Amino acid sequence: MKVLAIPFGLATFFCFIGDLHVLAYPGNLQQAVQVESRMSGVCSNANGELYVTHPGQIGRDGDGAIRVIRDGRPQDFVSGLDDPGSIVSFNDIFLVVDNNRILRITPKGNVEPFLAADDFPVPLGRLCDITALSSLGLLLVTDMGNGESDSGGVFLIRMRNKSVKKVASSENIPAIGRPHGVVFDGESFFIFADQKNGELQRVSLIDGRAERISQNLTGAADLIWDYYGQLFVTSPDSGNVWAIPRPGEDAIVVHSSAKDSGSGTLSSDGQRLLIPQSGSETLLTLSTNVPAWEVDQTPIAVTAEVAFPNLKWTGWDDGSESGIVNPLRPLVLTHANDGSNRVYVATQHGVIHVFDNSDSAAQSQVFLDLNEKVRYRERENEEGFLGLAFHPRFAETGEFFVFYTDIKAKMANVVSRFRVRADNPRVADLESEEELIRFEKPYWNHDGGCLIFGPDGYLYISHGDGGAGGDPHGNGQNLKTLLGKVLRIDVDHKSPGKNYAIPADNPFVSNPLARPEIFAYGLRNIWRMAFDPETDVLWGGEVGQNLYEEIVLIRAGGNYGWNPREGFHPFGANGVDVNAEMIEPIWEYHHDLGKSITGGAVYRGQAIPALRGAYVYADYVSGRVWALRYDAATQRVTANQPIAFPTNLQILSFGEDQNGELYALVASPTGRGIFRLVAQQEK
Repeated sequence: MKVLAIPFGLATFFCFIGDLHVLAYPGNLQQAVQVESRMSGVCSNANGELYVTHPGQIGRDGDGAIRVIRDGRPQDFVSGLDDPGSIVSFNDIFLVVDNNRILRITPKGNVEPFLAADDFPVPLGRLCDITALSSLGLLLVTDMGNGESDSGGVFLIRMRNKSVKKVASSENIPAIGRPHGVVFDGESFFIFADQKNGELQRVSLIDGRAERISQNLTGAADLIWDYYGQLFVTSPDSGNVWAIPRPGEDAIVVHSSAKDSGSGTLSSDGQRLLIPQSGSETLLTLSTNVPAWEVDQTPIAVTAEVAFPNLKWTGWDDGSESGIVNPLRPLVLTHANDGSNRVYVATQHGVIHVFDNSDSAAQSQVFLDLNEKVRYRERENEEGFLGLAFHPRFAETGEFFVFYTDIKAKMANVVSRFRVRADNPRVADLESEEELIRFEKPYWNHDGGCLIFGPDGYLYISHGDGGAGGDPHGNGQNLKTLLGKVLRIDVDHKSPGKNYAIPADNPFVSNPLARPEIFAYGLRNIWRMAFDPETDVLWGGEVGQNLYEEIVLIRAGGNYGWNPREGFHPFGANGVDVNAEMIEPIWEYHHDLGKSITGGAVYRGQAIPALRGAYVYADYVSGRVWALRYDAATQRVTANQPIAFPTNLQILSFGEDQNGELYALVASPTGRGIFRLVAQQEK
C-alpha cells in the first residue's frame, strides 16, 4: 500500500487553484540532476521525504534517476537507472520497477537487484505498478502484457524468499486486458485496474476468485487508498481522477485534467493525493474530499487537562511503599444518576472508587473492592474489571452491575449484580453478588466488557469474539454463542432458570437456533459503547484485526460483518463484498493512523459548545483523538476533527459525569490518570 503516515514538507511550493493545487519543483532542479525531468512515480518514507522517479529519455538506458525532496529541496538520490517507474517504501528500503526488473534501494541510495525478468514464472510483457503490504512481507506487481489479448497479469511476491506467483491472469479472469495499478484490499484480497477494459477487479489471494467491482472507467490506471476507505482511480488517457467513496458506491469524477499521470501516493495528513505528471516537473495535489462526501478535518479547539489533581486513591500503592511501580488503571468513569454529583471510577484491578465531582476532592472512598475476585495480568491486559453500570433507578433499588474476569476460572468473564449495604448505602455489599451471565472463552483477549443501560431500561453488554486473531472459532457469525455480540437483557425480571429476563422484542427471541439475549452480532471486540442521550443511537468502537479500525452504529438484529469483513474490506479466506446482510461501519481508519480504537461518546455537555453533538473517540496506540460528526439523513460522516490532547497518552477509555461532561482515562504511575475535555483557550 502506498499510504504512509509521515509529515509532508512541501507546503512552500503549493500554488492553490480552487480545489486543484499544482506543486512545482524549484527552478534549480535541472542543475541538481542532469537528466530530463519526466516523472513517473512518487512515494514517501517514514522521515517525511518524498522520492520521485524520473525515467529519462524514451528508448535510452542508464539516464533514469530517483530524486528525494529533503527540507523542501530536491536532491540526487539514485542515478544510472533505465526506466524507473512505480516506487514503494517497504519498511526502511525502497522497491522500484525499472523496465522488467525490480530493484532494491537502501536508505543510502545503494542499488541492488531484487528480481530480474527471468525470475518470473512466465515471460513478461511490461511490468508497471508495485505495491507492498509490510505486515505480511508481500508485494504485488502488475504486468501490462505485450499488447496481445489476455497476456497481462498480476504477480504476488514474498519478500522473505523472493518467491513469485501469478495471481491474476486469463485463467481466473478470462477477459483480462491490461492490468495497471494495484492495491491490497485487506490482507487476503487485492484490486487492480484494467486499463484496456476500464474496470476494477477484486481478486482473492486465497483461491483466485475474482469479481468486477467497478466499470466504465476509461483508461483506469493508478489506484490510491486514503486513510478512511476511499479508493481513487486515475487515468492518464482520459485525464480523469475518480473516487469510490465507499464499497458499492458509483465512481465519482473529482478531476478531469490529469493526463499523462503516473503512479501517485497519499500525503501524510491524508487530505491530498500526490499525482506525478509524466510530461512535466509537477505533482498534482488533489483534495481527498469527494463531492457530497466532504469531511471536515480541521482541528477543533478542544483539549484536555488533568481532572481531580489533588485526589488520593484510597488503598492504592503507587510504589512508594512496595517499591514496585503499579500504575493506576482507571477503566470506567461514571455516575449513579442519583443527583448526588458523585463520580465513580473503577480500576482494571477491581476496585470501584467514589468521590465528589470537584477538583478539590482530596481522597477517594472505596465503594467496592473486588481485587481478590478479579484476574488482571499486565501481559494479558484485556482482562480484569472491565464494566460498571448503575441501575437507572439506583436511588430506589441500590443495584449496580459489573463485568470482570473471574480469577478462579480458567477462562471466564462474569456479569454480576451487586447491591449497596442496608446499613450504609454509600458502600457496596460484597456479599450481595448475584451472577447473571458467565462467558466461557477460549483465549484471554477480546473481552469487550462494556455495560450500559439503554433508554429502554435494559442492560446492554458487549463481549468480543473470544480472542486469539482472526476469530478462529467463527464466533462472530455464530448465533449460538454469546461471544462476538452485544446482548440486551432485562434485569428487573427473571425468566425460568435465569437471574434476568429476555426482553420480548429482542431480535432473535423467536429463533430457535440463536441465543435470545443477542441484540447484535458479527463483532470482533467492541471496546466501549455509548448511547447518545438525545437521539438514543448506540455508538460503538470496533477494534480491528490487521489493517482497519471501525466506528459502528449498533441496531437491533444487526450483523456487523466480522469475520468475513474488516471495516469496508473483505477479510480472510471467506471474505465477502459489501452486501445487504451485513451492516457497514460509518467510519474506518487505517493502521497507519492507529491500531486500536477506544470508543467514546457523543458529547452533550454544556462546557464546550463547539463539541456538542460530536462523537469523541481515540486510538490507544497512536494517542490520536478525534471529534466525529455524522449526518443521519445522508448516512455520511461530515467531520472528523483532530483534538489536541497532551502527548504520549494511551487512552484506555472515556467516561461521563452526570452533567454530560467527558473524561479520558489513562494508566498513570502517579494516579493522575483522569483528563477532562475542555475548550482550548485562544493564545
